[in-house]
Amino acid sequence: MNIHAIRSIYIFELARAWRTLLQSIASPVISTSLYFIVFGSAIGSRMAEIDGVSYGAFIVPGLTMLAILTQSIANASFGIYMPRFSGTIYEILSAPISAIEIIIGYVGAAATKSVILGLIILVTARVFVRYEISHPVWMVGFLVLTSVTFSLFGFLIGLWADGFEKLQLVPMLIVTPLTFLGGSFYSINMLPPVWQKIALVNPVVYLVSGFRWSFFGASDVGVEVSLGMTMVFLVLCLLVVRWVFRTGYRLKA
Repeated sequence: MNIHAIRSIYIFELARAWRTLLQSIASPVISTSLYFIVFGSAIGSRMAEIDGVSYGAFIVPGLTMLAILTQSIANASFGIYMPRFSGTIYEILSAPISAIEIIIGYVGAAATKSVILGLIILVTARVFVRYEISHPVWMVGFLVLTSVTFSLFGFLIGLWADGFEKLQLVPMLIVTPLTFLGGSFYSINMLPPVWQKIALVNPVVYLVSGFRWSFFGASDVGVEVSLGMTMVFLVLCLLVVRWVFRTGYRLKA
């Protein structure tokens, strides 16, 4: 294992985040804070509790997950796309670095930024709403697992995209709508029975549900199912990334 290569990629990607601090950290935190102000403080005070939890606290896990998903994809996709765009990817591929070391460097940095962002959002949320975390270890586990999984997914998008427009295509048209429809602002148990079954097709439901369980000990889907579905998506991303490096798809063309 080439630790020096992993460390170089990892530090370079983290340094890029600090150089663009306003875009990488401040912007998503401010955007999420506006949701807390509008939905948590203003509207939430007029709504009934959900599963014994105030509405303002109920949406904290969902909004945090929304920020983590979008930023994990954005950080990882942009991180690998820029070397492809500038041509420096060939220097990386010709260096004595294995595929797994490249993945650890880029995905590890993107996941780290997402975890930091998630923790900042959780701290910021306490300014607007009061909430407790029933299972802090599980909360951190879901936070890290989700960040790594969707950073891998973003890594794949960065390999697939052949233009800056495509980097935004999947997050804007697929991931964000699925997150809003995945129970970020409501419990799927509030839906009619038919729509509850349809909602279970949405993979984000399991992510939000598992993360919410770590806060309040209650969820729409069993925590075991949520964890299992997240692991399945992680394995699928790993298999696709392995295929990409074996075939050279979008790397050697």
